[in-house]
Amino acid sequence: MSSTTQVATFGGGCFWCIDAAFRRVNGVLTVSSGYTGGETNNPTYDSVCSGTTGHAEVVKIEFDATVVSFETLLAMFFTLHDATQLNRQGNDIGTQYRSVVYYRDEAQLKQTNEMIAQLQSHVAEPIVTEVSPATTYYPAEHYHQDYYNENPQQGYCSILIAPKLHKFETVFKEFLAD
Repeated sequence: MSSTTQVATFGGGCFWCIDAAFRRVNGVLTVSSGYTGGETNNPTYDSVCSGTTGHAEVVKIEFDATVVSFETLLAMFFTLHDATQLNRQGNDIGTQYRSVVYYRDEAQLKQTNEMIAQLQSHVAEPIVTEVSPATTYYPAEHYHQDYYNENPQQGYCSILIAPKLHKFETVFKEFLAD
């Protein structure tokens, strides 16, 4: 990793949507869907979905900070999900779907807390996004990686993810790869 490469880890519901959006961003080098924040070593999708591992579904993003900032990625993340829903996103219910930012250093912690405070002033409900230090990250199974692009006609993708991506692409068009 070069000195300009940084890592961000976000959880905001099902990782398929978050994964699909960040793969479109200029300066994002890699996106990996996975699990973190829990107690179980080497969790599987089935174990995480059981709600007993403590892990959240997340995306780990490596990005070139000279092209796209952590603050911009945070703004994108908060546009992709409802940070006022505790342990859920829509019909996806459970702690594995919690809104969470896993920070890697004091700068990311400060920027995350500032962004949450700024956003809170614009919404009536409390923002419930967890802000925690990064812990061991476990990549999800291969079939979860780039799931939306591999399965765009699958029901969940076409009904739930496609509209979110359209909004994301409209709001952040200047940051997207050609």
